[in-house]
Amino acid sequence: MILRPQKGPQERFLSTEADIAIYGGAAGGGKTYALLLEPLRHMNVDGYSATIFRRNATQITIDGGLLDESMSIYGFLKNAVYKSSPKPHWIFGGRSKVSFMHIDGDRDLPKWQGSQICYIGFDELTHFDESQFFYMLSRNRSICGVKPYVRATCNPDVDSWVADFISWWINPDTGYPIPERSGVLRYFCRIEGEVKWDDSKEELAERYKIEPELCKSVTFIASSVYDNKILLENDPGYLANLHGLSLVERERLLNGNWKIRPSAGLYFKTEQTRIVKSVPEDLVAVVRAWDLAATEVNLGNKDPDRTAGVLMGRMRNGQYIVLDVKRMAANAATVRSIVKSTAETDKAEYGCKKILIPQDPGQAGKEQAQSYIRNLAGYSVKSKPVSGSKITRAEPFAAQWQQGNVLLLEGNWNETFLDELEGFPDALHDDQVDAASDAFSAVAYARTRRISRGDFAL
Repeated sequence: MILRPQKGPQERFLSTEADIAIYGGAAGGGKTYALLLEPLRHMNVDGYSATIFRRNATQITIDGGLLDESMSIYGFLKNAVYKSSPKPHWIFGGRSKVSFMHIDGDRDLPKWQGSQICYIGFDELTHFDESQFFYMLSRNRSICGVKPYVRATCNPDVDSWVADFISWWINPDTGYPIPERSGVLRYFCRIEGEVKWDDSKEELAERYKIEPELCKSVTFIASSVYDNKILLENDPGYLANLHGLSLVERERLLNGNWKIRPSAGLYFKTEQTRIVKSVPEDLVAVVRAWDLAATEVNLGNKDPDRTAGVLMGRMRNGQYIVLDVKRMAANAATVRSIVKSTAETDKAEYGCKKILIPQDPGQAGKEQAQSYIRNLAGYSVKSKPVSGSKITRAEPFAAQWQQGNVLLLEGNWNETFLDELEGFPDALHDDQVDAASDAFSAVAYARTRRISRGDFAL
């Protein structure tokens, strides 16, 4: 088996002389593969050590993660030996070593005091804080004879420190990488925590009256899934997966946009759906999901969060339909009563007995969820812990909405529902979005027992 980079950005990444090289800026460009391929050039150097970091340990060991990918590369080498203890690492001929570790916060940094790492890799640099990156840069040293260096991969994140760090390589108007700057070296120094840049080491040293040795070279090399010919040949469906993302995620992960950020109108547009007058006959799954609140409108709070309940169905052709939306500002007792009466109506009209209740963090949230489950005896009720940002929760629903795969049943709730979705995530309220996102997640993965309305299992 011959191990080599693919021609194009990956090859440039593995041949750059930069002290720090950042690679990627989109999904599917073969970023992790490149990080793992890099240390093999020094595998026969006595004392050479490499450590590739992820933000948490799970990202190292999950299916298809850093460890699995290393097995597909290093496992073919006769002199490579894998050891899982005391940390996942490979040893090459007893001479050099590649380790996989995580930095899950600043509290993990002190354990690296005194360490010497010739090659430091960051898989998804935007997941790390700036302070973590620069602290580990101080550990980038070696006496093995190889000049210490850093390699990193990333996907776009407009709010990360990385976006500012590589801004010279990014078009400020479009957010896309500037092709002619990809792979170009620049130089920086860090003075009292502030990064200073110039086009040459000498000019930078002269400007800030420092020794040239205090300046480091940096480059950013842009890549995308289109540069990964092997992936596209072996898994052509991956490109369709990227095209199926919502607009914001598609711009980031497919097109490498470093400027796009979540804003109203980018997730749900009214023209992307269609209102129908009758219920489809080919429903194969139906779920009602609730987002709970318990505050009435009063003089002190004239616009409180609402309780929202979204009834959503999945059709045999893979499309979805929002069948009904309930929204109210009411006290806890009234909300509980409405949830119960709505369940009865859903069962009578759609055969729906599946209800999803959010579970807020802490014991109080668990007790509230259990109380609703008892109140809804006779129905299939699941309590789902609330996790992740509202935007992350809404992404799968938004992706289908933008493809025109979500219909609305005509009702007096349509206008209010559409107004809130259009304003997401900037609008004051997002109760209906939250409920719709949870309903979509439940109904999208429901297992149907037979094709008949409401008869399915979560």
